[in-house]
Amino acid sequence: MIRSALIIGVLFFSASVSAQTVTYGWEDGFTTLGNYGDIEAYNVGEGSPVHSGDHSLKLVDQAEKGTPQAFVALITDLNDGDTIDASFWRYDDTPGSAPSARIWAHYISDVTDIDSYSGSAGGSYDYGDGLGWDEASHTWIFDSDGGSRAGLVIEVRTYSNPGDTVWIDDLSVTAGDHATIITPAAAVPVPAAVWLFASSLLGLVGFSRRR
Repeated sequence: MIRSALIIGVLFFSASVSAQTVTYGWEDGFTTLGNYGDIEAYNVGEGSPVHSGDHSLKLVDQAEKGTPQAFVALITDLNDGDTIDASFWRYDDTPGSAPSARIWAHYISDVTDIDSYSGSAGGSYDYGDGLGWDEASHTWIFDSDGGSRAGLVIEVRTYSNPGDTVWIDDLSVTAGDHATIITPAAAVPVPAAVWLFASSLLGLVGFSRRR
């Protein structure tokens, strides 16, 4: 009886920590879920750096000051203590100088409004080696701050001079099976609050899941 109980407990624990991974490579023509600061986003193909497939995300920093951010994933339906792993490949060929990019995240208070900023979640301080493609990654532990935070937004932060460019490809986000992971594949060309609300009503048609 004790052994059976232990087996059941192990099975239950395994089920409770099962995870999903969603990947996105900009192959469908979309760019970002939104942005902060003066940054331009383009879906590019032939003639541009591409890590895999035929397309990548081109980010042009146009800010005279500050740190522009491109929003590339949104994770909702999270519980306190949930782990979120995210990564993407970035390209720059300027070792030790601008342009550079790193992976970061922030919280939002309203899942229907990607601009409802609710505090920084931090990220990786690694800017990359500037020798071409390298992978940026980080792990977050979700903290709802007593319910004031409803989701986590993954950012590409650029550290550049106006006109400088970096390229991003092969985004990957892993979270618990109960979470909802949205990439630019789920976006349509309307304001963020509108498409997020519409997506929730439609069961988030367009986001892909791969175990």
